[in-house]
Amino acid sequence: VQLQASGGGLVQAGGSLRLSCAASGTITSIKSMEWYRQAPGKQRDLVATISTGGGTTYADSVKGRFTISRDNAKNTVYLQMNSLKPEDTAVYYCAADGTAEGIGTYDSWGQGTLVTVSS
Repeated sequence: VQLQASGGGLVQAGGSLRLSCAASGTITSIKSMEWYRQAPGKQRDLVATISTGGGTTYADSVKGRFTISRDNAKNTVYLQMNSLKPEDTAVYYCAADGTAEGIGTYDSWGQGTLVTVSS
């Protein structure tokens, strides 16, 4: 199962970006979908998760500013990021787990998309 992330870029503080991540392959189910981020010189941190049923969780640092959503028909997860701050600058990674034909269970990561927020 492959994940392709897109939507990163350069934005001024206070601006917005929408990240997308599409899963492809012989997918039979997708359970949890997540967004992580890794700032330069720091560890990779969990930003947001969304379950099959649409339940969501957020890191405290993004609550009220970021919204995770998913389109199950398109096997795609989104991250709407509003009121961006310079400290949101990072490479953002998507991840998903579930089941696929010929594989069984999978736990896949996307390649990352860079978000840069200028002050």
